[in-house]
Amino acid sequence: MQALLKHRELILVAAIAVLVGLIALRFPGFIAPRNIVRVFDDTSILMMLALGQMVVILTRCIDLSIAANLALCGMIVAMINAAFPDIPIPALIVVGVACGAALGAINGLLVWKLDIPSIVVTLGTMTIFRGSIFLLSSGEWVNAHQMSAAFKGFPRTDILSVPVFSWIAIVVIALFYVLMTRTPLGRSFYAVGVNPTASVYTGIDVGRTRFFAFVVSGLVAGLAGYLWVSRYAVAYVDIAGGFELEVVAACVIGGISIAGGIGTVAGAVLGALFLGVVKNALPVIDVSPFAQMAISGAVIVIAVIFNARAERKKGRIILKKAEVAA
Repeated sequence: MQALLKHRELILVAAIAVLVGLIALRFPGFIAPRNIVRVFDDTSILMMLALGQMVVILTRCIDLSIAANLALCGMIVAMINAAFPDIPIPALIVVGVACGAALGAINGLLVWKLDIPSIVVTLGTMTIFRGSIFLLSSGEWVNAHQMSAAFKGFPRTDILSVPVFSWIAIVVIALFYVLMTRTPLGRSFYAVGVNPTASVYTGIDVGRTRFFAFVVSGLVAGLAGYLWVSRYAVAYVDIAGGFELEVVAACVIGGISIAGGIGTVAGAVLGALFLGVVKNALPVIDVSPFAQMAISGAVIVIAVIFNARAERKKGRIILKKAEVAA
């Protein structure tokens, strides 16, 4: 049992299973295969953004502009599609991803070259990105009738009874797993978070590593921007307003340490999935929106306490080993 409790992923899997089981007792249709697919589909964007945020948090930074990045990139691709409906969807996706990466690079450069705290930088760029949406669109919406059928239909297309939307999320999860476990850059993200000073002595450029973390986060936000506006068939200034807090919450619940250096792809995905199940399940059993907010907040607080206790215990173990070695 002690070994099981050390793994946040196993705890989250058990928590999700218990939650789904309790909901199924009240509403058996919730565990129908088609509904499970729908819950995963609804949570896909949160999963992808949580992975992007995870990379930034691992380096002891945070990206509060991630939802604003999504919104600006979504507006850009929606406006391009409205003006030039014959542009292929893959080209629009590339545009969205490139724009997101460029916006992420702005955050990364400011943190790297000017040595400004990331929370200050991304709070500022969050406002700039939101304001840019208004300037770009003059405050007007891009509605469903202005979007091409291919633009709206691509994410909804089913492959093996699963929407393309979900398949894209699965591919992104797989790519992040390879990045974090099989590449020098992924290992650098962890090293910078664990000990920036020691990382310098091993040849890792801390500033450049954090720059690439923000680029990765922005890249994912750009992809999510297209997926968001195409799925909901609307683009406006306040797209995903406040969603950055939900993304950070998914990371915290998934065991990503705000202090940096600790976290896994599975944890980020499961943290997002847990929130997705809660968000989809509570309305089914007639829980009021205000109670839903309270429950979600309580879960986040519990996760923070759990993380803090785990990190303190790990710190004590390290100190004890150091004393023995001395």
